[in-house]
Amino acid sequence: MWVGWVAVLLQDIPPAPEPTTGLAAACGEEDPSFICEAVWNRWENERWAELADIVFAKPLKILLIIAIAWLVNRLARRAIASFATSITDDQQATKRIKRRLRGTSLGSRLPASVLATGALDLRAHARAETLGYVLRSIATFVVWTIAVITILGELGINLGPLIAGAGIAGVALGFGAQSLVKDFLAGMFILIEDQYGVGDIVDVGEADGVVEAVSLRTTRLRDVSGTMWHVPNGQILRVGNMSQKWARALLDVEVAYGTDIDQAKQVIKDVADQLWRDPAWAGKVLEEPEIWGVEAVAVTGIVIRLVIKTKPAEQWAMMRELRKRLKDAFDAEGIEIPMPQSTVWVHRDAGSSTESASGDDSTDPEA
Repeated sequence: MWVGWVAVLLQDIPPAPEPTTGLAAACGEEDPSFICEAVWNRWENERWAELADIVFAKPLKILLIIAIAWLVNRLARRAIASFATSITDDQQATKRIKRRLRGTSLGSRLPASVLATGALDLRAHARAETLGYVLRSIATFVVWTIAVITILGELGINLGPLIAGAGIAGVALGFGAQSLVKDFLAGMFILIEDQYGVGDIVDVGEADGVVEAVSLRTTRLRDVSGTMWHVPNGQILRVGNMSQKWARALLDVEVAYGTDIDQAKQVIKDVADQLWRDPAWAGKVLEEPEIWGVEAVAVTGIVIRLVIKTKPAEQWAMMRELRKRLKDAFDAEGIEIPMPQSTVWVHRDAGSSTESASGDDSTDPEA
């Protein structure tokens, strides 16, 4: 009976595959190379066909992959360089392209600085160079990574464990370098959105000053005392740019309570207009000065607000010049600039000849 069971089991076992011979054995069953197939057809020798495939076919494929990767990388870098140059180029063709983009949906998503057609400045040039460098590095990394993976596949290396290991390493690196990745991403958006650039005067929270350098990882600021601040881009939660496109000189002028307000306003307006028409300052004032009126009724006097729209980063020098001219004009017109004053009440205790200021707790006659 057991003989019958063995016979049944033997019937269920599939027959052993027949050994592969001929062209399939020498060059592979799927997609044999042209050189291997040509050698087999010429001599019908498996060893020679296999040797030709190893010596000639695979190296030629690898060289072809390298050549294609080099060409693609070169074209990509050239296209990126042209794009970066077009951001700051002032040629007529570039201006026409930018004007056409302004009315499209793509143009509405781009920062205004990208579509600007003004004169070339150092800030735009530095931003274009940084963006071009980053994009070229990314393109090079992607192209050659794909090329290396393709070459390993041609060499017969199993890419499954390699890709899985690289994925695990990438996740571990991402967790270990979260702050670094955050800095790089924040730096990319700072450059693309043109939040600030070299030469701008900004306030980033912990520090404020003139931007001397912007990289993908950090921003370098020099404050008014000369201290250099290195601020990681990922830690910049908000930015106050005090020198982008235009600025405003805002001056609150305080006069005494007994002053004629209309006269004071006219004197302030005349001084501001004289500064506006002064050839040394005319190019720095963008619009006619405005008197907004009484801003506050303070403890010491009446506050009148003057505002002047200026070129970027010119507001502080203009306010210093205005204070000097207003002081001279007020002295000439007899307008009083109030000074802090206080009233002291003096009282005398009953039966005592000693006077003491209000609030003094001392009651000793000998004090």
